[in-house]
Amino acid sequence: MRVASQQAMDIVKSTSPALEKHGVAITTRMYERLFRDPAIAALFDQAAQESGEQPRRLAAAILAYAKNIERLDVLGPAVARMVARHVETGVRAEHYPHVANALLPAIRDVLGADVATDEVLAAWGEAYWMLADLLIAAEAQAYEDREAA
Repeated sequence: MRVASQQAMDIVKSTSPALEKHGVAITTRMYERLFRDPAIAALFDQAAQESGEQPRRLAAAILAYAKNIERLDVLGPAVARMVARHVETGVRAEHYPHVANALLPAIRDVLGADVATDEVLAAWGEAYWMLADLLIAAEAQAYEDREAA
């Protein structure tokens, strides 16, 4: 599993106020980018997208992650719910690069290049892949357990 550097974690934590203020705009923009791929869009509950529920939930999850990046054990129940939902909807490891390629530019789209500098986006890239690796491993185990049952 990849681990984000201390510098990256510090930068991610420092972006919490911007995420608190603009998180829903970032996740809404991320989904716009992500759903350019119809196969990925099909994995999502479109009613939750249209109501704004899913962008709000993801924004809250990203904010919680940013605030607790050094204490991931605090996020255990939320991660377990995410893993269960991902397995239920068929999310696989190969989907994670698409999300990264939508999320990181969405951060810059919303916050602007003066706030979402290359350094900030690199830190978020490290943080994203640290969490993605954790989710991918847990989801792989959940898929394996489901098939064995």
